[in-house]
Amino acid sequence: MISLSSVTKRYPGGHEALSAASLDIAKGEMVVVTGHSGAGKSTLLKLMCAIERPTSGTVLVNGQNTGALRVSAIPYLRRNFGLMFQDSKLLYDRSVYDNVMLPLDIIGYDATDSGKRVRAALDKVGLLHKERALPVTLSGGEQQRLAVARAIVHRPSILLADEPTANLDAAYAVEVGELLRSFNQVGVTVVIATHDEQLAERLKPRRVDIQQGRIRA
Repeated sequence: MISLSSVTKRYPGGHEALSAASLDIAKGEMVVVTGHSGAGKSTLLKLMCAIERPTSGTVLVNGQNTGALRVSAIPYLRRNFGLMFQDSKLLYDRSVYDNVMLPLDIIGYDATDSGKRVRAALDKVGLLHKERALPVTLSGGEQQRLAVARAIVHRPSILLADEPTANLDAAYAVEVGELLRSFNQVGVTVVIATHDEQLAERLKPRRVDIQQGRIRA
């Protein structure tokens, strides 16, 4: 499903975030990527969904070479993905419901079907009763569950989560981890970048370690 072959990502100024990285992730797998801050975990996830392009090497998603895609084709590739990054970019002037609706509006889903999907996603993460609330009124754990709902509302086949338990207390971290596990159990490929060792131990996924831009699987 996802295959990286000898991928290097070099930024202007010469910083090499990833060096000759190779990794294969099968459909339906759960993979946790660990490593120190700045090791290249976030870059790895961004390469998978074509937010970043490789400097060299090949990234394949469902057989598509992401580095060779036209800019106009990237939105279609990203329909395969649910994305949770460290900055959740919740819209604090819009309701919980409207935050989850946003990806469907962008994709252009039918309005009637979109409403059903939004409420199903909110129900899945336990926030249906707060659909009209503003995100600022939610706890940290609830805001992260809202980010999960927004990531999965279009029913992606791949979920990428970058530090999903960062800044959460232990109870909320367990809650979010179990949500991610529940999606994997129904066939979603889940890739998590984290420095949270307790999360990795609880989920017991396949683990991949990155040290100074090099993958040590």
